[in-house]
Order: sequence, then structure tokens, then C-alpha cells
Amino acid sequence: MPADQTHAHEPDNGGGRVANHSNHRTHSPPPRPPALPAEVVPAYPPPESEDDETWVWTQIKAEARRDADAEPVLASFLYATVLSHPSLPRSLSFHLANKLCSSILPSTLLYDLFVATLTAHPSLRAAVVADLLAAHSRDPACVGFSHCLLNYKGFLAIQAHRVAHVLWAQERRPLALVLQSRIADVFAVDIHPAAVVGKGILLDHATGVVIGETAFVGGNVSILHHVTLGGTGKAVGDRHPKIGDGVLIGAGATIIGNVKIGAGAKIGAGSVVLKDVPARSTAVGNPATARMIGGKEAEGEDEDMPGESMDHTSFIRHWSYTI
Repeated sequence: MPADQTHAHEPDNGGGRVANHSNHRTHSPPPRPPALPAEVVPAYPPPESEDDETWVWTQIKAEARRDADAEPVLASFLYATVLSHPSLPRSLSFHLANKLCSSILPSTLLYDLFVATLTAHPSLRAAVVADLLAAHSRDPACVGFSHCLLNYKGFLAIQAHRVAHVLWAQERRPLALVLQSRIADVFAVDIHPAAVVGKGILLDHATGVVIGETAFVGGNVSILHHVTLGGTGKAVGDRHPKIGDGVLIGAGATIIGNVKIGAGAKIGAGSVVLKDVPARSTAVGNPATARMIGGKEAEGEDEDMPGESMDHTSFIRHWSYTI
């Protein structure tokens, strides 16, 4: 049950938060964070219009109303997390705050932090919408946008990470690291706040995903559970993988060191990757460089990127084997 659900049926004070009538003191909102340079919070190319956010938010509210009617035991929860809020950023902020709060990080503090960050950076809101669309289109188990918003820990972990990444860029690093720790504790997803993550990301199942400090993950990437984008040891500096756009990384794959995975590449489940993987290639095995296939013949413009098609097995036809 969300920490603030006891106030779920009290009137909204107009800002998406529930009024607390036991405390009549007024608190001025925290100042907005300063604008960040484009390389920290990039302005992603279209589509990222307000119409996309409005359409997705309309779908989420409609699904929440339907589910509240069908399952009255969830009505209070759905009202507190979705239906009482005027916008997707405020609903997401409320839900994340109640998921990640602790004795040292009260939900009200986290709510203000998430709302301020999402409000100040439109590209973060565009990424939220892109991630919702990615989960809905790529995961056949995703029955609706509200299901992803409320129940997909991979989606929630990525959104919280993006806020931690903004804090890191603003030199608010102690708070960023505490937030990283809470994300790891609650969602079993450990992403260093300095890591750069694009939009349209699907962390499918998400448990055990580890992404190191200097890692880069491009747009429209799909990553399954127990994937590690790690370093090789105690080396310092730029030491983590760089994942291109549209990459698919199978369950249990480990990519180690400052290696580059080209756009549209596919990393088979359980593979260990220690060297660069060319674009539109498939790497499987341990070490994965022993079986690298694909390449130019797979570069047709009409072919879906693996990160979007979620095709894990098409490479099998390229060789025969015996079980």
C-alpha cells in the first residue's frame, strides 16, 4: 500500500498532491534545478510533443477507471496513484516517491524532487513516454500503459535513474548515490547515476541488471534480466560498455570493459562479450567473439532493429549444432 494512501480520498490541493489538514503550515516549493547543457539531458529528435504525453496519459487514466470498476479492492490504490493526479509526471512522481521512500528519504521529499526535475527537463518527460510505448509494443505480457506505469520495476527503475543522473550532473552527488542505493534495494536494478541512458528503453523483467559508471546505452535498446554492463576490474576512467541504438541484449549476458556494441547488434542470452561487436551483427557464446555472424547482409532498411523486434533466435539458422 502506498505510504500516502491514507489521504487518497481527501481533496486535491490543485497541485496533484493530497492536502494534509493536520498541518496548516505552508511550505514554499523548492527552487527549480538549473538548466542543464544539452549533452547531459539531450533534446531527443521528434516525436516528443506534448500531444504524445497527453495521449498516453489519457490512456492510463481510462485504464485505471476501467480497472477500478472491475476490481473495487484496487479502487483506492488507483485513485491515489493515477486518478487523483492532473498529469503523468505527477502520477509517476507520486508512485516513485512511495516506492523509494525510507526513514531518511520521506515520500514528500522525493515527490518534490521528482516533480521539480521532470518539470524542468521536457526531454525527461519525452523519455518517460517513449519508455511506456516501448514496453507496450515490445512486451506481449504488457496489457496496458497503466500496467507498465504501476507494476513494471524496470520502467520505474529507469525513470528514477534519470532523476539521479540529473542530480549527478548538478554535482548533487551524495543525494544521487543515495537514490541509486534505494533503486537497487527496491527494484534490484543497479545503475550508476553517471551512466547515460537513452529513451525507448525496455528493461524486461529487470532483476539483476547492472550498468556501470561510464556506460552509455543508446535509444530503443532492450535489455533482459541479469545483464551486466561492467568493468574489467580496478581500472579507472572510461571503462564500461557503449551500447548503440536498437541493440537487443539477452538474459544473463555480460559485456565487460570499454567495448562498443554497434547499432542493431544482438547479444545472445548468457554470452560473455569482451570485444567490440559490429553493427547489425549477432554475438553468442563464451567468449562471444567466437560466434559472430550477420553484418552487411542484415542491414536492410526495412528490417526491424533487434531492440524493437525482440527477435532472440533468428541467428540460429546460420549454423547447425547437435544437442
